[in-house]
Amino acid sequence: MTFKELNLDREITSAVSKAGYEEPTPIQEKAIPVILKGHDLIACAQTGTGKTAAFALPVLSMLKDKKPRRIRALIITPTRELAIQIFDNFKKYGRYLKLRAVCIYGGAKQGPQIDALLSGGDILIATPGRLLDFMGSGYINLSQVETFVLDEADRMLDMGFIGDVRKIVKFMPQQRQTLMFSATMPKEIELLAQELLTDPVTIKVAPPASPAETVDQKLCFVNRADKNALLIRFLQSGEVRRAIVFTRTKYGADKLVRALLKAQIPAAAIHGDKTQGQRQNALERFKSGQYNVLVATDVASRGIDVPKLSHVFNYELPDEPESYIHRIGRAGRAGENGISISFCCSEELEKLRDIEKMLKKEIPLLETEYSAPLVRMPAARTASAKFSGHSARGGHSGRAARTDQARRDSRTGRSDRTGRSSRAGYTGRAGRTASGEHTRRTRHAKSRMYSSATSGGGFT
Repeated sequence: MTFKELNLDREITSAVSKAGYEEPTPIQEKAIPVILKGHDLIACAQTGTGKTAAFALPVLSMLKDKKPRRIRALIITPTRELAIQIFDNFKKYGRYLKLRAVCIYGGAKQGPQIDALLSGGDILIATPGRLLDFMGSGYINLSQVETFVLDEADRMLDMGFIGDVRKIVKFMPQQRQTLMFSATMPKEIELLAQELLTDPVTIKVAPPASPAETVDQKLCFVNRADKNALLIRFLQSGEVRRAIVFTRTKYGADKLVRALLKAQIPAAAIHGDKTQGQRQNALERFKSGQYNVLVATDVASRGIDVPKLSHVFNYELPDEPESYIHRIGRAGRAGENGISISFCCSEELEKLRDIEKMLKKEIPLLETEYSAPLVRMPAARTASAKFSGHSARGGHSGRAARTDQARRDSRTGRSDRTGRSSRAGYTGRAGRTASGEHTRRTRHAKSRMYSSATSGGGFT
């Protein structure tokens, strides 16, 4: 099937052709006809499958012949990186249309974005908190919204934005088209869909937790102390053209960048404590090739869309198994091949078990000179036995190994069982940080930081 066969307007198919797209992806092929017919839609597809074009192309097509300069399409997305990415795509696909988009998100000066809103727009791309702020100030009126797109719904849930979404929906007409896109479909999102959508068509292009088929996944068992050396070995091998390295914490990301720079490997960090300018600067330099390595946290990872990304490294396994899918999905996008290499130390065996349980298969083991003698944790392993095998090099297992480890912990201030390290700033059972980036108690408050200011612009 071609884009012309999807009944898109000539101006849009011309823009798509100019962007280098030859034929629609499965999610685009299935979603675009449904949207053009005016149906509500629930679309579940893994990251990197072309979800943005799946809603952007039909939205542009439906708006092109109507009176411009009032907000008739609203796209809500959880992070500023995603907002910018969606905005750029609308500009690319709508280059031949007399439509205008405005983008508002946190971390940028409000003045230019207020000016963009006052100039009028047909399409608004926004993060929830900033949208509510501007609605409260009277800069935004949603009473004429015809199409509402909730993008990355599962991430909205993770970041505590669902309450904000419910508030925003109350200001839109009940008679509207609602489109929900999500990489995974937990029960909370299913309930939200029942609340917001009317007789929706459901599309599932791939299993909710299925990683891209074009990503070759590998696993390295390694001691925590050897992770830096192993990562540097990979990055200096000549096989890694461009890579994203994921850490669990902002502190860990900054610390790792310092180690890479010391090894003369150009790298930059991108996470929630960076200003919007710093994040955009790091991302642009990474895309341009000035840096070959970008170190990121999960919160900042959505919206990172870099072509020709050869590798994704999980320097630390994520706290939530679903985040593993989003991470490795940065590679293998648009049909390209990619490689994912995950590091796992003894403290992360439980996280590995949860990830492999979700994948319903074991990640192939890659032996290196830094390989640690660890054993995968079966799903049925009990808490009392789960630390056996951590000290295989010394021949210890079970209670004896835990006793020896406890003695070492008392001397070093580390706890192997909980993954705590006072030097690294870990405080929780699964290595969550004192900053609260991944703690449930502060998730909502922290995520609001992502939409505390605005940015925007348009296309004609």
